[in-house]
Amino acid sequence: MEGEKIITSLLSEKRIFEPPKSVSERAWIKSMDQYKEMWEESIRNPEKFWSRFLDILEWFKKPTKIWDDSKFPPTAQWFVDGKLNASYNALDKHINSGKGDKVAIYWEGDNPTESRAITYTQLLEEVCKFGNVLLKYGLKRGDRVAIWLPMIPELVIAMLACARFGIVHSVVFAGFSAEAVKDRILDSSARMLITSDGTFRAGKKIPLKVKVHDLLEETPTIEHVIVVKRTGIDTPMKVGRDTWWYDELKDQPTECSYEEMNAEDPLFILYTSGTTGKPKGIVHTTAGYLMYAALTHKFVFDIHDDTVFFCSADIGWITGHSYIVYGPLVNGATEVMFEGVPSYPSFERYWEIIEKYKVNVFYTAPTAIRLLMKEGDALPKKHDLSSLRILGSVGEPINPEAWIWYHKVIGNERCPIVDTWWQTETGGILLTPLPGATSLKPGSVTFPFFGVKPEVLRDDGTLAAPNEGGHLVITSAWPGMLRGVWQNPQRFQKTYWAKFPGKYYSGDGAKIDEDGYIWILGRLDDVIKVSGHRIGTMEVESALVSHPAVAEAAVVPMAHKIKGQAIYAYVILNKNFSPSQELINELKQHVRKEIGPIATPEAIEFAPDLPKTRSGKIMRRILKAIVNEVDVGNITTLANPKVVKALWNAHKTAKSSSSH
Repeated sequence: MEGEKIITSLLSEKRIFEPPKSVSERAWIKSMDQYKEMWEESIRNPEKFWSRFLDILEWFKKPTKIWDDSKFPPTAQWFVDGKLNASYNALDKHINSGKGDKVAIYWEGDNPTESRAITYTQLLEEVCKFGNVLLKYGLKRGDRVAIWLPMIPELVIAMLACARFGIVHSVVFAGFSAEAVKDRILDSSARMLITSDGTFRAGKKIPLKVKVHDLLEETPTIEHVIVVKRTGIDTPMKVGRDTWWYDELKDQPTECSYEEMNAEDPLFILYTSGTTGKPKGIVHTTAGYLMYAALTHKFVFDIHDDTVFFCSADIGWITGHSYIVYGPLVNGATEVMFEGVPSYPSFERYWEIIEKYKVNVFYTAPTAIRLLMKEGDALPKKHDLSSLRILGSVGEPINPEAWIWYHKVIGNERCPIVDTWWQTETGGILLTPLPGATSLKPGSVTFPFFGVKPEVLRDDGTLAAPNEGGHLVITSAWPGMLRGVWQNPQRFQKTYWAKFPGKYYSGDGAKIDEDGYIWILGRLDDVIKVSGHRIGTMEVESALVSHPAVAEAAVVPMAHKIKGQAIYAYVILNKNFSPSQELINELKQHVRKEIGPIATPEAIEFAPDLPKTRSGKIMRRILKAIVNEVDVGNITTLANPKVVKALWNAHKTAKSSSSH
């Protein structure tokens, strides 16, 4: 039925950007023919394909059985009889091959005057010192440790020290609330918490330990709390339980042992929070996750020995796990780790960092791109960005306007953009261009990575037609896939495998165009049904942002007596534009022209800011709650919770003035 299709008319980008010759010549994957041949083998004969890449990792016992799909779906086991260690692969392997003096991490503090260069040898020494602390407190293989730290080197050190002994780490994003930390400790039964007195954010000191101090009385499994002194904020410490990180480390030797881990032993738990229900503890295992993180990092970002890689994500998210910690370090890369935000002390911060460290590959979120785009072209053009070779995008669909700006202004029209789609559950990138091989369409994630076979399905499970929006599923097994939800197999089955039995359900909408390119349409719970037509919010947001007045837009459904639902749009204007009724009318006409009358917003509200998480994702559920005048729920994860009250008051004012 025509009205049941997700409308996707805007995302039919015709512009094609070919890979630059200079990138293709040096790339690991040099052409579409090479990509297609490798991809087909990875689907047809996974054992043969993945066995080719065993040497990316160093094994104590090389696997003879590459995969076991006897229990797939829902889970396949990978590199089944192999033995290895994640921390050894990230550190010792490189030192043993003579790369100990190579910089592993350039750390850049919130304050531009603070920075450190840490070599692989120095990182291993710190990891061993902290590893010895873990052993001192009796932590052992299979135990869980919760880590609630800002973007400081101690976070990487703590993770790799845990991995060294098979201790399962559960990192909690520093921007989350103390209640969120407590929930994750209770669910994982963590024995230790590693945190800090506080964090710096845009020059301000934000406390951490004090927030969780009292709540730790409600977490009976926590035996020890180790606190990094980062800000000097007054911090309560419980005698016999709480100690300072540097006091613990100062007398520890710089050498330590390591465990030989089985391939399928868990490496970490990372919690994903849904809009409802308690967070799900996503479990990733050692060999499959490590292989997939390393290979995607190497091929998608075309990593070579001399590459400087800057991923601006937070390690509290899967992007930071895979593309700040495990992928880059296993590959022996040099990476930039940044504590701060792109707008402090000015909107030039990213460009300063790229210039300072001569960054070759930059991986960031569309939200950050749009934020910086709003400030205009002059700021990036003040800086030497000529070291850049490849640009990346992650976290949500990137609208074509932002893609073009990123390509032109930041990449100077010579850097391919790898627009990537993946999830906490997938362990690494699933859909992506390869920079030396793929012809790019702005806004499309193009094609699947090796081992990944996607489909787009209608509600009844049949394949969607070309350019018809539907449910994105994966029908193959890949090494980085989650092995379950921590101690909740029923939830694992119900969330990911029940809707389309035997196929991994992503929860995202997508379409595949007539050329086979994949377009992500956003979460399927971000679909608005107007008079029977399902309209993707991404679609309307892209239309709005393509207008010169609009810097950013967020679209949510509002209840409507006749249409069932109508479209309510929040808009942030670019500099030099002012709110007016004329502009509202113009924007409505613009959307009407770009998509069609059915997608015209019922209402447009100009907003100074939007509710976003610290990682920059717009929290549409909060906007939806305000528009429909229901409880907004938990807002502690927001970067600026005050914006919610301002939007709520503005909405009430607008409503009362329109009713007179």
